[in-house]
Amino acid sequence: MSFLRRRNGTDSSKTRVADPNIKKDGADDDDKKKDQYKIPQRRNYGSKKWSCWDNCCWFIGFICSIWWFCLFLYNTMPDSIPQFVTMAITGPLPDPPGVKLRKEGLTANHPVVLVPGVVTGGLELWEGRHCAEGLLGKRLWGGSFGEFYKRPLCWLEHISLDNDTGFDPPGIRVRPVTGLVAADYFATGYFVWAVVIANLAHIGYEEKSLYMAAYDWRLSFQNTEIRDQSLTRIKSNIELLVATHGGKKVVVLPHSMGVQYFLHFMKWVETPAPRGGGGGPDWCAKHIKAIMNIGAPFLGSPKSIALHFSIEVRDIAALRAQAPGLLDKDVLGLQTFKHLMRMFRTWDATFSMIPKGGETIWGGLDWSPETETVNNSAKKGTDNSTRNTGGNGNICDTKGVNYGRLISFSKDWAETHSSKIERVDFKHVAKGDKLTNSSNCDIWLEYHEMGNRAIKAVADHKVYTAGSILDLLHYVAPKLMARGASHFSYGIADDLDDPKYDQYKYWSNPLETKLPNAPDMEIYSLYGVGLPTERGYIYKVAPPSDCSIPFQIDTSVDGDSEDSCLKGGVFSGDGDETVPIISAGFMCAKGWRGKTRFNPSGIRTYNREYKHAPPANLLEGRGTQSGSHVDLLGNFALIEDVLRVAAGATGEDIGGDRVYSDIFKWSERINIKL
Repeated sequence: MSFLRRRNGTDSSKTRVADPNIKKDGADDDDKKKDQYKIPQRRNYGSKKWSCWDNCCWFIGFICSIWWFCLFLYNTMPDSIPQFVTMAITGPLPDPPGVKLRKEGLTANHPVVLVPGVVTGGLELWEGRHCAEGLLGKRLWGGSFGEFYKRPLCWLEHISLDNDTGFDPPGIRVRPVTGLVAADYFATGYFVWAVVIANLAHIGYEEKSLYMAAYDWRLSFQNTEIRDQSLTRIKSNIELLVATHGGKKVVVLPHSMGVQYFLHFMKWVETPAPRGGGGGPDWCAKHIKAIMNIGAPFLGSPKSIALHFSIEVRDIAALRAQAPGLLDKDVLGLQTFKHLMRMFRTWDATFSMIPKGGETIWGGLDWSPETETVNNSAKKGTDNSTRNTGGNGNICDTKGVNYGRLISFSKDWAETHSSKIERVDFKHVAKGDKLTNSSNCDIWLEYHEMGNRAIKAVADHKVYTAGSILDLLHYVAPKLMARGASHFSYGIADDLDDPKYDQYKYWSNPLETKLPNAPDMEIYSLYGVGLPTERGYIYKVAPPSDCSIPFQIDTSVDGDSEDSCLKGGVFSGDGDETVPIISAGFMCAKGWRGKTRFNPSGIRTYNREYKHAPPANLLEGRGTQSGSHVDLLGNFALIEDVLRVAAGATGEDIGGDRVYSDIFKWSERINIKL
């Protein structure tokens, strides 16, 4: 019995209980002997109440299980089932452009070159510091961005360039991904060129007739050649495509900053070696049928100013307003805003996006091309060559809006007539007095070297136009702009025959260089309209703090009416959410239209606009009629235009100009020597 009691975890010396009713002579009956020992009762675990923590864990586990189960079903079920469900809800789906045109008999003809823009191309690691162990050959940019979450400071160190040289820091080599996979998807499920490539495949294209001109979009354009010979590779691959396709010229599809990159390439390829590619003055005429520029920031974008000035755009500023201080805090060792600004300011290619043409293009203190007159009449675009300059109506109330003032310090200064504005000349204000205890900063930003007097002087200047923005950036970030100014220029040439314009810093500015001598070539500008696009900003001086960025978009400022163009401190105009219409459309509408000093051979130009329409339902994804800057690459009308030209059509064959905005009227208001 004692053995059994020990196995049950009991001890007679500890569990025996004295009982006065038990007789010492042992004459107790069996029932009384049983009462000599009390066995502890087991706990009833089934009756335990769940805590709040238990409920949360169970709920999270349930959601994760359902998610993984649905993901498993999605990846294992036949492709026809999701399509059947979609058709049952929305009705029969229209054929993709490639399928539609294949039924019409169109087939692959001219080889196609794709030129990705800023941010959308993948980058992979070829050499890194100790913290990047195990990442050799893996993507640091594009794909899943998994390494960003695992080791953010290490990732930022490797994705940034050297502040002095504009190349990789010592001990780091990050290079562009090659092939069509370089920019088919930016991240899992987020397409860039994938839809265009799929539709080209429908009419017979394959990898031997498609070339992705991948390059490191962080580097200045000329530095991509110095480090990676990217321009030489583009030249060689285009020559190979033409040679292997019976002499048929290529159709080039640049997107976003890739438009400016290819402008630089065309001037480089004709320039004699060693400064250029040595292709001769007729290289483009022999090798290029058409250039179909998509979402083209020919003349830059105001968004670039906000990013360089305060690392903000409309969405980031709104998030900052909803969660004050969150993006400025040190989270897991990552001071978000400061690190992002440092990283962005090392990418030299971003200087190409600063607005070009000054006040002549973008407007001055009291005028801008879009708001000289207000036209609220809505007219439909046409599919023929007749110019529809009636517009699609304003996307917001432009009354009292002057887009020429790209930065204003307060709403009052954004609206006051220039004759009543007294501005301080900030350029001669000495720097040097410390902001606060900036010794706590482990991130180098030139703002720390300005001082309170300099910051006050910048705000007291009150209003900045495209003519004074460069002075502002040179003042607040002289080292940054010195590097940028050596690679890019933003003016308008007086004499394009001046030998100075043979320098590469001018080659990506269409107002300071000539198009090639290629009269049979065609140039298209394909861009979205009908979306609010950042055009100007209201700023304020931020409260002083350690390691601070001293200027912020004033999100508390709105217009006087509900449909005002001023919301959350940002003035909006018409465009594709990133590039205003003036930048995307002016060169093909006027600057290059006919024989001009910028287009001496009279290359034919066309403006093709795509009016934004949101997706009809969630099953449509990002939409087949989107005019948004990246989603435009999935726009069925644009893809159809591209496929027809690639199959051999000309601009006249597809209908010539098709516009919904007032781009031709706005272009006429811009007084420029042609």
